[in-house]
Amino acid sequence: MPGVPRAVMIIAPHTSNWDFLVGISTMLALDLDLSFLAKHTLFRWPLGPVMRFLGGIPVDRTQPRIGTVGTLAARFKSSDRLILALSPEGTRRTVERWHTGFHRIAKAAGVPIIPVALDYRSHTVRFGEPYTPTPDLDHDLARLQAFFAAVEGRRRSG
Repeated sequence: MPGVPRAVMIIAPHTSNWDFLVGISTMLALDLDLSFLAKHTLFRWPLGPVMRFLGGIPVDRTQPRIGTVGTLAARFKSSDRLILALSPEGTRRTVERWHTGFHRIAKAAGVPIIPVALDYRSHTVRFGEPYTPTPDLDHDLARLQAFFAAVEGRRRSG
């Protein structure tokens, strides 16, 4: 992102495996250097080298996540440039509430959150303004989710 060397990018809605291809295509078309978390099983042969080349960071979701936020915050602090792209839903299913790890990572690292909408209705990828997280998680979630209110995923939620 021009002018934003370090940030947590939240990409939503995540409703289909196609979202990954749209995201990677957007990343390549805009020459963005992004990292992303993905389940560790995707990093086995033959996909492993490709996933790492694209910026993937494996996460074993069967293990307790204690330390993930701290590890990623430390990675931000030791990097001049790092944009970490995450899906706040954490799954392709409809969820009642977003996972809040993205917020905890951004706060711990002292970096902004950039909302990115995958709007299949308008066939666009929209980037929002960087948002500085506050101590009020509920307020921040409401502000960030408002950006995605009119966005339609590949599969409609509900």
